[in-house]
Amino acid sequence: MIAARESVKRLVNALGTVSCRCPGHSSGSAFLNSDASMKKEYAYEVAASNIRYGPGVTKELGMDLKNLGAKKVLLMTDKTIALLPAMKAAIEALHKSSINFEVFEDVRVEPNDHSFQRAIEFAKNGSFDAFVAVGGGSVMDTCKVANLCASNPNADLLDFVNAPIGKGLAITHDLYPLIAVPTTAGTGSETTGTAIFDFTEIKTKTGISSRKLRPTLGLVDPLHTLTMPERKSLLKEILSHALESYTALPYFEREPRPSNPKLRPAYQGSNPISDVWSLHALKVVAKAVQDCEDFEARSEMLLASVFAGIGFGNAGCHLCHGMSYPIAGNVQSYKAKDYPTDHAIVPHGLSVVLTAPAVFEFTYAMCPDRHLETAEILGADIRNKKQKDAGKILSDQLRRIMQDLNVDDGLNSIGYSREDIPKLVKGTLPQERVTKLAPRAQTEEDLSNLFEKSLKCY
Repeated sequence: MIAARESVKRLVNALGTVSCRCPGHSSGSAFLNSDASMKKEYAYEVAASNIRYGPGVTKELGMDLKNLGAKKVLLMTDKTIALLPAMKAAIEALHKSSINFEVFEDVRVEPNDHSFQRAIEFAKNGSFDAFVAVGGGSVMDTCKVANLCASNPNADLLDFVNAPIGKGLAITHDLYPLIAVPTTAGTGSETTGTAIFDFTEIKTKTGISSRKLRPTLGLVDPLHTLTMPERKSLLKEILSHALESYTALPYFEREPRPSNPKLRPAYQGSNPISDVWSLHALKVVAKAVQDCEDFEARSEMLLASVFAGIGFGNAGCHLCHGMSYPIAGNVQSYKAKDYPTDHAIVPHGLSVVLTAPAVFEFTYAMCPDRHLETAEILGADIRNKKQKDAGKILSDQLRRIMQDLNVDDGLNSIGYSREDIPKLVKGTLPQERVTKLAPRAQTEEDLSNLFEKSLKCY
């Protein structure tokens, strides 16, 4: 009997060494292997908001709130969206179902901790039991945080902000229902449990990630794409979300493994289910770069944003996002076109894409096949190309796409110089929620080199 047990043990260990190493299969043998492997993750969990898609679906908003038993609703937007048809459609739907509601339209485009606090105070003082966000990522993220703190009056915003900037506490209380009505494509925030903001004290972005933050329902209405900015200006963020989630550290390499499944983070690393959504989003982006500005193309891009949101909302993003936070947080005077704001702003999509060519040339060696695959989807000819060239091929293709999209030529063009690199590195270091999901670990020197290479893209 002892000999039989030893034979089985040897067989299991042998299988662990030779079995398939792909994300869909390798974790099982790792789980059965040595004690050291017990520190690493062995499972992943995929979650997303319920999504309802269809032209005119916003008219169902009031009925949804009534079905949820809502007594008093906070309808949140920004001052620009407040004047657009999407907001009119939402208000009409609430009136039609006799929903009691109040409007908060003081959302800041690219929110910061101060604008979050204004929304939190409004929500706490209103005794709301349901929330609606009509707008882009800034509105949806602000609404998530207002809901988080209003549903637990003793909570402080920094309790839940990702460590080491905040305490990084798990959200354990139940939130009120939240319905998101996206009016633009890019963030995918209607699907995710993430809320991002500028932390003014340290001049960098940070955020909160938890499945508890996910909207109860996303009403994805393509009619709202008719008032979106130029479609091409919105592709940058979808592109980054899809690329980063597909090339993120595999989930079974992430550690530590949570002691309780409720502690498993929202961002878990690349996994077979997220891969499907990320790759499909990337294919839509590749087609959209060439497509004309018609309703069908805009609708496809709105769906691509949802696809990418489901992908990165579970796999996570990595270096482009980690480096983007101090880029946005330290902006001095740059004001993006098509953004009607009275303050300097580097839009999120722009801040993430400017470092992409340098980042993917840095990360390729850890998963060259995935870098080549995505380069081909985006239009690169990879016939007879070698894996050692994967980083350059993807980076060159990204530069071509960025030029097609009229993206600013590197960090220099938005007001940064070589002298700013140390503070950009300093702002990146605390972003462990995303930087640790990069397939390749990075030092301060690595980050300095990546920012240096991103000063000019073309």
